Amino acid sequence: MTATEPVGAVPAAGSVIAADVPQPAPGATPPRTPLIARAAAELVGTTALVAVVVGSGIQATELTQDVALQLLANSTATVFGLGVLIALLGPVSGAHFNPAVTLAEWWTARRGGAGVTARELAVYVPSQIVGAIAGAILADAMFGEPLVKWSTHDRSAGNLLLGEVVATAGLILLIFGLARTDRLRFAPVAVASYIGAAYWFTSSTSFANPAVTIGRAFTDTFAGIAPASVPAFVGMQLIGAIVGLALVAVIFMRGNSDTEQPAA
Repeated sequence: MTATEPVGAVPAAGSVIAADVPQPAPGATPPRTPLIARAAAELVGTTALVAVVVGSGIQATELTQDVALQLLANSTATVFGLGVLIALLGPVSGAHFNPAVTLAEWWTARRGGAGVTARELAVYVPSQIVGAIAGAILADAMFGEPLVKWSTHDRSAGNLLLGEVVATAGLILLIFGLARTDRLRFAPVAVASYIGAAYWFTSSTSFANPAVTIGRAFTDTFAGIAPASVPAFVGMQLIGAIVGLALVAVIFMRGNSDTEQPAA
């Protein structure tokens, strides 16, 4: 859910810079992980993320009938799982695991900032979607559920869609705000903490991720979403990403570096 640029380059939005990696010589072209490795990291990371979300949801419903405890177990597992995945895979691919983050980075790159290229976008997004579907199937397999069973959990209410706009806007604001303020080293903790909080303060329990939304349609368990609800959820997430980028532009507006000296 966050991005990593090679050490020595201008940090991309959402990047996690490893402080102990040797810096290249000034002016040298920084090393870059091969695209196939980054695609694999995005696929495996998104697979693991959805497996955590769906698997913990199944486990919670088997252990208790209390919905509040089920959500607590589900959100807690997601916080820890997501934090670990960002810390592990961030230095490889940037640990986006989220087409909304990848699209936002691509947009900032088009606007002259650092971020993913169109070619990387075309590789990252399919990897994330395939990974999300695989993660749902893997979780179902681990708990003896049907490998693919379309969810019947309708999430089409307007208040839930508003929750997705808020959740995704906040996520984008957080990631790109950290990038603007050069504090991306906090991304694993900050992003995971935000998602954990958004589970509780948003009506939709904060999917905030088009790939994860698609993947969760493949499981008729606690974390599932009915296929008919997916298009609206994804649409609201993309709107939320736009809102988040707009907030970043306003709140973290770059000042003029040329300061005028007051007259004597």
